[in-house]
Amino acid sequence: MAGYYHPVDEEDDYVSRTHDKREAEEAQALGEQLIDLRPEQLAQLDLPERLVDAVLEAKRLNNHGALRRQKQYIGKLMRQVELAPIQAKFAEWEFSSRAHLAVFHRLERWRDQLLVDDAALGELLEAYPALDMQHIRGLIRNARKEQATNKPPKSSRELFQYLRSLAEAH
Repeated sequence: MAGYYHPVDEEDDYVSRTHDKREAEEAQALGEQLIDLRPEQLAQLDLPERLVDAVLEAKRLNNHGALRRQKQYIGKLMRQVELAPIQAKFAEWEFSSRAHLAVFHRLERWRDQLLVDDAALGELLEAYPALDMQHIRGLIRNARKEQATNKPPKSSRELFQYLRSLAEAH
């Protein structure tokens, strides 16, 4: 039956086109993220020279229409590149960023705890045995005085910096 109509064939084409369109949109979105990268980050990605040039050109553009066209061109170039390694690098950068943020928040909690609770100093000493006890006590004492007199938190900032140096050394 040569003229037999089979609706499944049309459905398969529709899914395939939708899938292709979704991949193209994903490639363009990833390409647009490349525009926001710093040059040293862009260099870490193994991208074709044409794509790097297109991204650098997009960074230079100010005209909205020209930038939109350049983004579309970047999207077209991105469809010829394997996306997985680029996505993996973005994920690695995001994980690193979140890890740094988590350390930052943990240090802020330590600082805040040290300013209100003397027992926190013992816990900090257990966590960081290389702690200079005399120096940190002076920073805590000065930070508490600044809080009590509503002065700018200079010693509190110094305490945070000291905690950060401890964490980096640890």
